[in-house]
Amino acid sequence: MMLYAIVGEDKPDSLESRMAVRAEHLARLNALKDEGRLLMAGPFPAIDSPDPGPAGFTGSLVVAEFASLADAEAWAADDPYTRTGVFVRTMVKPYKKVLP
Repeated sequence: MMLYAIVGEDKPDSLESRMAVRAEHLARLNALKDEGRLLMAGPFPAIDSPDPGPAGFTGSLVVAEFASLADAEAWAADDPYTRTGVFVRTMVKPYKKVLP
């Protein structure tokens, strides 16, 4: 097992689409958390604010443990944000945690 960084880039004006499948997205993240495999996850606000309101988000970051790059890519491909077109692009890379 190793860590992988998954970065999804939102399509413009996707806040409504994002919110429609957010519960399913969070359920998958919580499953990783419950398995002890989630290091961190969260969205990128579109403006310099923790609550961007109607400005929405530009994407998301997930850092989690998977058995292989292929497994991490498969997980990302099956994410509701990917499946429903909220993400226009997804990047998956091996990640090595150094600090803290």
